[in-house]
Amino acid sequence: MALSVRILGIDPGLRRMGWGMIRVEGSRLSAIAHGVVTPPTSAPLSQRLTHIFNAVGDLVREHAPDEAAIEEAFMANNAASALKLGHARAAALLAPAQAGLPVAEYAARLVKKSVVGTGAADKAQVAAMVGILLPGTKATADAADALAIAVCHAHHRRSASLGSAA
Repeated sequence: MALSVRILGIDPGLRRMGWGMIRVEGSRLSAIAHGVVTPPTSAPLSQRLTHIFNAVGDLVREHAPDEAAIEEAFMANNAASALKLGHARAAALLAPAQAGLPVAEYAARLVKKSVVGTGAADKAQVAAMVGILLPGTKATADAADALAIAVCHAHHRRSASLGSAA
């Protein structure tokens, strides 16, 4: 019988942070749970980051993943937005790291290529393929992206040096 590994995928965001938990048994993938964390948009940045950190910590305690994966930051046209996304990534990345989990990072293009077959896929294509790869899953947008990150990690985890993968 194949070893079972639980992977938490995180699609970081300051307004909406998607998360998805999958189980990997050999080459078989199955969805466990998924959702979206929505920090209060009217709260100060520090409270929004605390909300993200606490929510991811709660997910780690509730679902007991073995590993985590998060999408790397991409450089947007707006430096202030990129910096805020970096803060959200840090808050989301620290919670599983603090729990002792290895955390891998993947570029958005690699996640899309791993799931859809092209690094230029849009959100609808990613969600559709997540539904095919994880039958019964009806995740959309941020939660589907998080599941895609977990699937990407499942495909690359043996070759990824946990901490950074391109």
